[in-house]
Amino acid sequence: MSSNARGYGYRWQKARERFLRAHPLCCYCERNGFVTAASIVDHKIPHRGNQELFWDEGNWQALCKACHDGAKAQEEARDGLR
Repeated sequence: MSSNARGYGYRWQKARERFLRAHPLCCYCERNGFVTAASIVDHKIPHRGNQELFWDEGNWQALCKACHDGAKAQEEARDGLR
C-alpha cells in the first residue's frame, strides 16, 4: 500500500512540516542529553488506519531517523506493536 493510500499525502506533508518547525529536536535524543535535529513525525501510539489517532497531534513526536529506526522500533517490537 502506498504512503498516500495510508494517509501520508499532501495534507500530512504540510502538517508534518509545521510540526517539525515547532518541534525541531528529537525528543528521544533530548531525554538523553543530546541535541539532534528531528526529521520524522512519529505516532507515539501506532494509528493502524484510525484517522482520529492519525491526526491527533498529542499522539505525535519529533524524532531523528536513528531514534525512529532504532529505539522506537525496538520499543514497538518489545510491546508487540510491530
